[in-house]
Amino acid sequence: MSERATREETVDVVWSGSWVAERLGVALEGDGELQELLGLALRRNPKRAHLLVSNVLGKHVPQRPSVVHGAGFELGERVRALLGAQEARRAVVLGYAETATGLGHAVADGLRDAPYLHSTRRPVAGVEQAGGFEEAHSHATSHLLLPEDRDLLASGGTGADASVLVLVDDEFSTGNTVLNTIRALHALHPRERYVIVALVDMRSAGDRDRLTVFAAEIGARVDLVTRTTGTVALPDGVLERGQALVAAQEAEQAGRAEGPAGAVEDAGSAPVTRIDLDWPAGVPDGGRHGFTPAHRAALEAALPAMADRIAAELGDAAGLGGATGLGGAAGPTPRRVLVLGFEELMYAPLRLGTALEAVLGADAEVRYSTTTRSPVLAVDDPGYAIRTRLVFPAHDDPADGPGDRYAYNVAGAGFDAVVAVVDSTADTPELHAPDGLLARLAEHTGHVLLAVVPSYVPATAAPTGVPGTPTPAPERQEPAVLPEPLRGPDFSSYAPEDVGWLLQDLSDTELEAPTEEREEAIQSGGAHYAESLPVEYQPSAEYQALFTAALEASAARIARAVGTVTETVLAERGPRPVLVSLARAGTPVGVLMRRWAQHRHGLDLPHFAISIVRGRGIDATALRWLAAHHDPADVVFVDGWTGKGAITRELAAAITEFEASGGPAGFDPEISVLADPGGCVRTYGTREDFLIPSACLNSTVSGLISRTVLRADLVGPDDFHGGKFYRELADSDVSGLFLDTIAARFDEVAGQVETAAKELLAADRAPTWEGWAAVERISEEYGIHDVNLVKPGVGETTRVLLRRVPWKILAKRGAGADLEHIRLLAEQRGVPVEEVDDLPYSCVGLIHPRFTRGATGADGKAVQGA
Repeated sequence: MSERATREETVDVVWSGSWVAERLGVALEGDGELQELLGLALRRNPKRAHLLVSNVLGKHVPQRPSVVHGAGFELGERVRALLGAQEARRAVVLGYAETATGLGHAVADGLRDAPYLHSTRRPVAGVEQAGGFEEAHSHATSHLLLPEDRDLLASGGTGADASVLVLVDDEFSTGNTVLNTIRALHALHPRERYVIVALVDMRSAGDRDRLTVFAAEIGARVDLVTRTTGTVALPDGVLERGQALVAAQEAEQAGRAEGPAGAVEDAGSAPVTRIDLDWPAGVPDGGRHGFTPAHRAALEAALPAMADRIAAELGDAAGLGGATGLGGAAGPTPRRVLVLGFEELMYAPLRLGTALEAVLGADAEVRYSTTTRSPVLAVDDPGYAIRTRLVFPAHDDPADGPGDRYAYNVAGAGFDAVVAVVDSTADTPELHAPDGLLARLAEHTGHVLLAVVPSYVPATAAPTGVPGTPTPAPERQEPAVLPEPLRGPDFSSYAPEDVGWLLQDLSDTELEAPTEEREEAIQSGGAHYAESLPVEYQPSAEYQALFTAALEASAARIARAVGTVTETVLAERGPRPVLVSLARAGTPVGVLMRRWAQHRHGLDLPHFAISIVRGRGIDATALRWLAAHHDPADVVFVDGWTGKGAITRELAAAITEFEASGGPAGFDPEISVLADPGGCVRTYGTREDFLIPSACLNSTVSGLISRTVLRADLVGPDDFHGGKFYRELADSDVSGLFLDTIAARFDEVAGQVETAAKELLAADRAPTWEGWAAVERISEEYGIHDVNLVKPGVGETTRVLLRRVPWKILAKRGAGADLEHIRLLAEQRGVPVEEVDDLPYSCVGLIHPRFTRGATGADGKAVQGA
């Protein structure tokens, strides 16, 4: 595709950024191509009012597939010319999820011989992470690196010295994400050269200088290849005016029955037809686990036949029995056809689109775009980049929970047919539901074709006998001797019969770091939160008195919840369940459940504590120990409370991964909790969001045990995760007081527990996840764009104030005594408490977004980075 042809395709009479530019005074300053490549849109974000929308990326704006692929391919050719043919053969290309997965793959195509990998936000059972990083400015931040070949990032899979790493993103705005990625990967696999590739370079002069300094710091050459450069000129007050404009538009659209964010009037719903692509066996659906030159050759050979099938089905859909260009078959196809990809699945539908263009020729207009997680305001104006928006629920059971997904500029675009391309993981009932993607598309086109690409299963995760997948790796050999649990008084202040800790003792290892240093390292991607420990908070006399008063006031309510959840577990998982608490917040609850079962039923239930780490999964050695000593079907996982449900999903994914990697089967990933304000589980004592005093303190109410530690230099593949016993804090220990105070109320609440348990056992207790929507709304409304930095509920808010760098606290208007300790902690740390309405939790803690030391402005304006 020539540059002239590309320009002819993207130019428009009205610039698609003029609506925003006229109202906010935003200007793109750069060469003549900049406005052809980029339009402007708005989203609710107090840090940046505008959104740059690419016309050649194929994400938000439907574009000719050949233009989209050609844009990336040309950049790849430029990288090849920069490196030289010999060095280009040693390069590895890494693209960013979700927006640049297809662009990065096209860049790899332009390099010709380079393998390709893209980051992903979808954990895959049985595939070990080779790394990961956070993207602080994104609406969804956690990136995983899951190559099938563990040597891919080090040497391109050749086993030779470290190769050139080519990093591809759609837009190079500040450079923070790319530089953080290089820093993390350079520590693992140092190399002499990196190449950064983007469609547009919009950095400031200061950001450009920072790249030069960074390259010198790591002792490597860092080149930059972009299609065009420019800057965004922002007038004073643009953020406030942008927020007001978004609010006004949303209010106006909400007041209309129909609008750009909803349905465009159509005659009815079109039929949906599934088409068998006959995808080539062994070819990955994309670069999530790596895509080699051999894969590329196999796909290229298969593309024409797959495009022929699509074209033939399009002709049949039009009732014409054939399609132009198919072996002499006469008759036209639908005039305008959209090939619609799915979030990270960009490359496969893109290449199907380019092949379909070749088959249909000038007789049809083929366009390509994909669905996305990113919420953007839609305004039906030719001078605005996002004209319409379709909203539908996620349909691939995402690890971060359910939520809305979007397809932009599809409704009202006049497409006669839409070819929706998803992978088999996403071919779920949600996809086919009445409010799902297929139904929403059928409202706006004459016919919907569904093409399903098989989700690639790497050798390390493939079940035996699945056709088209590599041979599974040999089953992992178990170590001869598994470690034994630790018990008090040698490890923890709990009695030895209360709990066995499936941890290794790291008490003599220096692991603590100041809170602000930890927060900066975590948010910059330089460290995982489980690689260090926060300095243990030592409560003031005033706070300790508040804890004691709160414990006395809530003891009966907690005892009722303990009894209710225990009776539910005994009824459904009896007669003798094995309690396995998630250390450490779940451990006091597990001890109390054990005491209830002993006090009311004379049962001596086994109880162990196990480590689970967000983003890293559960302790597999501990699971193997449990399976060696107990029936996995008897294991009941226990936690203190739910927030937004991240650990609930983490556990389910971890158990699936454990079994897929050859671990013993039969563990039920359901979690039983004392309180479930997030509506995330079906076994709970209550769904009220109230103060559980064990959330007020750290180790001193949890047997003097630290939170768990997972660091490669301390925890080997056959070791338990680590933890520390803070013996020196014995004088402040209230672990026994907490247990005894609540257990003393067991007889008092026994009648209430019997009634509550019977009602729950007869009720529909299916998870509602109603709290998740609130977390996503708050994340966007407050400009955080990272649900991991939004901590809902009293327990999680307390943790924010004790362990992280809090930004502000949202308190439900009228919440009383349950929040007294929250208000005290917030006052001590100088954190504002904002009263809000319509909050499904008693309170929500917001971690300071894009944190660097000193960035503690209460209004967020001191946040560093963009």
